[in-house]
Amino acid sequence: MDNHNYIISASLQLVPIVSGAKHPYEWIDDVIAIIKASGLPYEVGPFSTSIESDYKSVTELINNINNFLFTQKCPEWVLQVQLQLRSGADMTSNEKTDKYRE
Repeated sequence: MDNHNYIISASLQLVPIVSGAKHPYEWIDDVIAIIKASGLPYEVGPFSTSIESDYKSVTELINNINNFLFTQKCPEWVLQVQLQLRSGADMTSNEKTDKYRE
């Protein structure tokens, strides 16, 4: 999918299964810091974080998150990923949610 250059809408949710020495929210805070440092547009929600960018940048971010958790020895985790793509146009979160905002 290297030739998919349109904006995609993604949702990431980290669920630390075994938190180890850190509280689960600390792992989540670390992942949100990685998302913020990526420079990609994002919005933190109570259950997941929404991200928008091109497919390659989003998948690189997912790899970076998993690499971080692995190298920092998070004992076990689930990274739930949802991607919404279009073949020939951008897919933005605002397009899906603007009609519900006041």
